[in-house]
Amino acid sequence: MRKLLVILCMIPLLVSAQQPKFGPAPTQKENKFKKSLKKTFKYATFYGAINGGNSVSDVDVFSVTNGLQTNTIATPFDYSITLGVRKIARLGYENRANTFYNGTENSFSDAATIGKVKGFEFLFEADFARQQGNEFLNQNHFLRYVGDQYIVKIEYLQDGFADIEFFEFSQRYRYKIGKKFSFNVGAVQRLSEPYGYDPLAEWMLSNGNLHYTDLAIQEGYSIEFDGSGGVSYYNPSGGLVAENTQIWEGVVVPQVLADYTEKKRDALDQTLQYSVVVGFDFYHFEKKWWLHSWGNLMPYHYDDGNEFSYHKYNDGQWLDYSGGLIFGYNFSKSLGVFLEGKYNKYWNRNWHDFSVGINYVIR
Repeated sequence: MRKLLVILCMIPLLVSAQQPKFGPAPTQKENKFKKSLKKTFKYATFYGAINGGNSVSDVDVFSVTNGLQTNTIATPFDYSITLGVRKIARLGYENRANTFYNGTENSFSDAATIGKVKGFEFLFEADFARQQGNEFLNQNHFLRYVGDQYIVKIEYLQDGFADIEFFEFSQRYRYKIGKKFSFNVGAVQRLSEPYGYDPLAEWMLSNGNLHYTDLAIQEGYSIEFDGSGGVSYYNPSGGLVAENTQIWEGVVVPQVLADYTEKKRDALDQTLQYSVVVGFDFYHFEKKWWLHSWGNLMPYHYDDGNEFSYHKYNDGQWLDYSGGLIFGYNFSKSLGVFLEGKYNKYWNRNWHDFSVGINYVIR
C-alpha cells in the first residue's frame, strides 16, 4: 500500500515535468517517454477526500448485580479516507453533477467488462473507513485494455465489508455482434487465500460440537478451580478474563475462536486458481432510455491437487459468476425511473449493490 501511495504521488510530478532551463536538453528518447506518459494520463483524475459524520447513538446498559449501575457504550464517529486516480470514459447515462470527486461516488459501470471507448483505462482507489465502530479497508485497482477482438484486464479487489480479497488476471477473445453487443471467452487466473478452508474442522467432535476448551488451552489460556465450585479463567498473559462459565462461553470463547481462525488463515500461502470464463456485454443509450448489462461465468476450474484447493471443500466443480445491470427510462420530461445493480459470487461468497428509484421534476 505504501508503494502504491508513493507512485500515485509521483505521477503528477512526472506528468507536469517540463524541460529544465539549464543543463543538457532532453534526448529524443526522453521526450518520447514524456509524451507517452502524458498521453497515458491525459484526462485522468487524481482525487483524495475525507468524509465523516456521527454514527449510531450511544447505548446505556443497566446492571442490578451490585445495585443499580449504568454503563454507556459509546460508538465513535464514522469516517472514510479515500485516495485514488481514475481514467474511465463516462458513459452516456452517467451524470457528472458534482464538481469534484469526494470518494463517495458509486459507479456501477466500473465493474463492467468493457468501457465506452477502446484502448487503455485504469482505476486505483483505496478507501479507509470506519462504520459503527468497525474499521474496514476497501480497495479496487484495475488496468484494462479493450480492442476490437480481445480484452485484457488485471485487477485487485478487497472488500472489507464482504470479507473478500483476490487478485485477478484475464485474457479474452471478443466477438462483436453489431455495435452494441459482444461475446467474450478466455482464461482467468486468480490469486487468493484458500477460501473454503475451515481451521475449526479439526476440533469438531463426533457429535457435532466443538472442543473449544482444549483449543483455548492450546492457545495459552488456563483454568483454575478453587475446590469450592468456583472457577477462574486466565488469558495467555495471566490476566483474569472470566470468573464463571457464562462469561467464559459467552464472551471469551467466541474471541478465542475468532483469533485462532484468523491466525490459521493468515499462516497459509495463497492459492492460484485457473478458470475458463465466458461473458457478454450490451450497451444502448439514447435520451429516452438506456440499458447497459454485462455478465461473466466461470464454469470450469482446473484442479491442481493442492491440499487447500477449493475443489476439496466443494467436492468438485462449482460456478463463479458476476454481472451488472443499469437501466433508465424517461416517460416524459418530468417522470423517469432507474434500476442499477451488480452481483458477484466467487467461491460461494457473494457481495452485491443495487439502487432503484423514481424521479419526478415539477415544471
